[in-house]
Amino acid sequence: MKRLDLGGLRVLLAGGTDGEGGGEGALVVLMHGFGAPGDDLASLWRVVAAPPGTRWAFPAAPLALQGMGPEGRAWWKIDIMRHLMEVERGGGAAQERDAPAGMSEANAHVVALLDELDARLRPSKVVLGGFSQGAMLACDVALRTDRPLAGIALLSGTLVAGDDWTPLAAHRRGLPVFQSHGTEDAMLSYAQAEKLRDLLRQGGAEVTWVPFKGGHQIPAPVIDALGRWMRAALA
Repeated sequence: MKRLDLGGLRVLLAGGTDGEGGGEGALVVLMHGFGAPGDDLASLWRVVAAPPGTRWAFPAAPLALQGMGPEGRAWWKIDIMRHLMEVERGGGAAQERDAPAGMSEANAHVVALLDELDARLRPSKVVLGGFSQGAMLACDVALRTDRPLAGIALLSGTLVAGDDWTPLAAHRRGLPVFQSHGTEDAMLSYAQAEKLRDLLRQGGAEVTWVPFKGGHQIPAPVIDALGRWMRAALA
């Protein structure tokens, strides 16, 4: 693995022919969740059974967080305590309708990153995805741009910016989507994830829905299902 500065972000490259993103294989770009370090998802390249030669990029979010560990980062700021209180009392309607403050800036960072990865690696196909906040951002980039994508992988994400995403979803008709979520997720509700699934399906996306009994995590059954999905999406 090697680290580079691309699109204004620190990025870990892995996989390919040399373990450092070499070769001519497809590319998977995965973005971590709120409060995690940039390399939080890096172990996935070794355990997700993507096609041989697949290259992986793991960008670190631009915002450093205080009190979330030395490497804790975010794509946009969240008041975690307020969020958890809203989830506990069944709230979240405003969150699912409105784009979070800072999402548009994060979107611009990812678009710049993808432009540089295209120029440097020249992948034939690209899967964009992430976990939690990273999944929300991946969905936002997919819906707000016309960038060619082989698919998006949404791991324990949720519906935000619904007022914007609903009319945009139709322009991604036929896009392969992998979406997983835990039925006992206390951070991002299962019901709200179902709303995202339904929005994408109504727009014509081909959603592979993988629910699991568990919380805010990526368990082994999801890793196995993600590998199967990637082999089809990147074939």
